[in-house]
Amino acid sequence: MAVGEASWPEIYTVDGVRLGVAAAGIKYENRDDLLLMEISEGSSVAGVFTQNDFCAAPVLSAKKNLSEFTPGYFIINSGNANACTGEPGDMAVEACLQAVAEAGATSSAKVLPFSTGVIGEVLPAEKVVKALPQAFASLSEENWRLAAEAIMTTDTRPKAVSRKIDIDGESITITGIAKGAGMIRPNMATMLAFIATDAKLCPQCVSSMSRVAANRSFNRITIDGDTSTNDACMLIATGKSKAGPICEPGNDNFKLLQKAITECYQSLAQQIVRDGEGATKFVSIHISCGASSEEALSVGYAIANSPLVKTALFASDPNWGRLVAAIGNAGLENLDVAGINVLLDEVLVVEKGKKAASYTEEKGQNIFNKSEFSINVSLGRGGAEETVWTSDLSHEYVTINAEYRT
Repeated sequence: MAVGEASWPEIYTVDGVRLGVAAAGIKYENRDDLLLMEISEGSSVAGVFTQNDFCAAPVLSAKKNLSEFTPGYFIINSGNANACTGEPGDMAVEACLQAVAEAGATSSAKVLPFSTGVIGEVLPAEKVVKALPQAFASLSEENWRLAAEAIMTTDTRPKAVSRKIDIDGESITITGIAKGAGMIRPNMATMLAFIATDAKLCPQCVSSMSRVAANRSFNRITIDGDTSTNDACMLIATGKSKAGPICEPGNDNFKLLQKAITECYQSLAQQIVRDGEGATKFVSIHISCGASSEEALSVGYAIANSPLVKTALFASDPNWGRLVAAIGNAGLENLDVAGINVLLDEVLVVEKGKKAASYTEEKGQNIFNKSEFSINVSLGRGGAEETVWTSDLSHEYVTINAEYRT
């Protein structure tokens, strides 16, 4: 189940990135569950990772290697998170990195590992190593669809974005994939996302663009309020475009590329919410007139993560009392509720802290019957505004997670 029609976009290949997949049999038989990404020499790579204190062995390894070298390969598996596995998990990661390094004639320190799946089980490195020749043999610039499918776990559909922009008469390509359907409230990342561009960017600019884009996208979504042990979001810039270097923050070309990359991140983030486990609703929560960005986000997440709000969304029940209760529970200091307005799309529900005279149950029901709508809250405290995207909480979400390991 997912919100909205499934559609695979037209994909533009990124010169300097090749992708290969294989069926390693990590959790399921006869399905691709291993992805190898080859990154051309001279590229710049940056990323953001989960800040869960129980971060997985591949996260620790990827962060270390990325801090020391520009990677030439990513190795990504689904079906096993290799988190909370101690030394055996570390050894499994190292075995996989060494196998990639030997096959790719590089150093294991130039390979970044990523895993997603069940926590607490050691990655079966022998299965990964055995499948690597197949992954190397299938390397191609065209394999974005296969790559997106290989990293899926409870996702119901692959997620991708691809676009071209023009800078000084030359084309720049941005293409990315992501996976994620549950355990989603990222803290500096999403479940797994890999975005590549052929733009010429120095490492510092790639890092800056990555942080800005992630903060405006993957850090603005929540499905269930949980942050995974394995979240990672990587940005690759191969420099293969004919467009000149874009390394002057603040100039028009830099702003144009940042905007395009951020929009691609946002597309992937919203696709994750639309495919939330058991999701039947896609809801944009827009908070305006906050005293600060932080308090606007706190209100947005208080609404988005409230089980009572989320179950009302699933039931298509316009119980707006749950919205105001969540706002009041966000912890804002000296909140004057008389300054608060709440709208469902364009329907005014709460005006100056009380039920709007123009509101009717029928109007609210018409909005809640939609599969997509917005909740708009004006706090009346300042000029800050933020948007958070979320989904509902359904019977199917409980079933999926109750049976996740069976």
